[in-house]
Amino acid sequence: MFLSFTTMSKRARSSSPIVIAKKSRTNYAFIPKKVASIGDANAVQADPPLPRLLRANKDAIEDPPKGNCIVYWMRMNDLRIIDNRALAQASARAVSDSVPLIVLFVLSPQDYVAHDRSKRRIDFTLRNLRIIKSSLTLLDIPLYTIMHTTRRTLPERVLSILQSLQTTQLFANIEYELDELRRDIRICQLAKEYKIRPNFVHDKCIIEPGVLETKNGKAYTVYSPYQRNWIATLNSNISTYLDSSPIPQRNSIIVRQHPIFGPLFEIAVPDFVDGFKLEDIDKETMQKVWPAGADAAKEVLSRFLHTKSRVSQIGAADPLASEAEVSEKRSRVIAYKDVRDRADRDTTSRISPYLSAGVISARECVRASMVLLDITKVEAGRTTGVGKWVQEIAWRDFYNNVLASYPRVSMGRPFQEKMADVKWEVNEEHLNAWKQGKTGIPIVDAAMRQVNTMGWMHNRMRMIVAMFLSKDLMLDWRLGERYFMEQLIDGDLASNNGGWQWSASTGVDPAPYFRLFNPYSQSVKADPTGDYIRHFVEELKNLRGPEVHNPPVKIADKLGYPRPIVQHQEVRERALRRYKTPGQE
Repeated sequence: MFLSFTTMSKRARSSSPIVIAKKSRTNYAFIPKKVASIGDANAVQADPPLPRLLRANKDAIEDPPKGNCIVYWMRMNDLRIIDNRALAQASARAVSDSVPLIVLFVLSPQDYVAHDRSKRRIDFTLRNLRIIKSSLTLLDIPLYTIMHTTRRTLPERVLSILQSLQTTQLFANIEYELDELRRDIRICQLAKEYKIRPNFVHDKCIIEPGVLETKNGKAYTVYSPYQRNWIATLNSNISTYLDSSPIPQRNSIIVRQHPIFGPLFEIAVPDFVDGFKLEDIDKETMQKVWPAGADAAKEVLSRFLHTKSRVSQIGAADPLASEAEVSEKRSRVIAYKDVRDRADRDTTSRISPYLSAGVISARECVRASMVLLDITKVEAGRTTGVGKWVQEIAWRDFYNNVLASYPRVSMGRPFQEKMADVKWEVNEEHLNAWKQGKTGIPIVDAAMRQVNTMGWMHNRMRMIVAMFLSKDLMLDWRLGERYFMEQLIDGDLASNNGGWQWSASTGVDPAPYFRLFNPYSQSVKADPTGDYIRHFVEELKNLRGPEVHNPPVKIADKLGYPRPIVQHQEVRERALRRYKTPGQE
């Protein structure tokens, strides 16, 4: 479901779970608005920005004069040069115009603050950019990385750069988040004034938002019928949706002597962004667990498709360690249908950081599944491991379709507006215990310690801890959504928001409000050996047998493990009451 807040003040009981204080009277912090009013959300919903961007893109100047270069603007979601649609189109236009191709990347710290980007995700971005710069340099293509602080003036800064580079053509892949769509609409407006043509391209999804609709011509809000339409449409148009785009063609070497373009080769990718610098230990862990670059992404994918599960991969381990055993019949993807929910085994692909950053395309993942099975149509059924895994990619498309079609979910609003009145608890001690993995519920604590250590969490664990926060603790789901984004290396608004709203019964196609995971029974199912808990919960590393899932008080006290902060059976009734009648205490 998850395909991936500043602590609330005790006096705050507004509909917004965000309260951020100014630093001082004279030095004001950048304070993004986290939760929109229902009026503002409805206004955006009445005129969603994706269709506006597509219209602006279509209405752009048709045949601008030839410039001195073509610019491709790389974003955080498309960090690759292979199978990149906007980059391929930009390269083709540069060849056609006999001018150089320039790649631009904009580091925007205020955007990272507004979107709760984790330090790990920014570090991962920079690590990948350095590899991309090296690859582009071999093609005599410069990567021009700039820093822009004030996010509201970013469109003007980009247009200024385009003018200085003397280009009349800009290419970029579309980002579906509300703020990014508004930014690109502004880019279109400014570009028209300066006789520059913007070309915004669908690339992130297999089937882009807006293509698949219900019989009533509306966007899907239920996954199952969406997925059936998705696979039928995909298999009827394989080449349209899955063909790979070529890598960019080499620039002429004389670009290095150009007075404007030549110096761009000397501009380095920074080691860090202020406010998003990782501590040395965390940085070393991220480099080991999540190696950067397209080659690493391909190898991670290949090992999921072709090698067996490894016990050594439960924790913060190198995914490319050499001891993987090749087994076409018993590989992780083949077993995925039956064991994907097991956290005590190496059962998942762990490709999500590479997908969310666009280091590898979703198309390449699906093509690889077809090669594995030697088939010409995509397998996305429920009865095979490959089919179940491809369905996870369909979930990714689904949540991006929701994000683009119902932009209010980008604005801190519940998709189910009736759930906006649910009474949430305000309990900093419970919130901090959840964040730190000290709730006294072993499976919850193991999962939270995993994300705190690895910047990643098993998908089933994401569901368990999300439901525990939003139902057992009755804390606003947006608190958890934000904390995930602040910790995850694969943080993605569409999937993260979709997963949290599913768990909190506030979103599209959500878990029914009366569905409350019992964390203890979930623990037995997801970690039957107890190895996952023992690995991440230091206090319980020597505890054997079923008690590892729910240690008796005397044993917990002896081991220094916290007692449960709530009793599931007691708080269950509170959750049922408040969800059944939003607004009731």
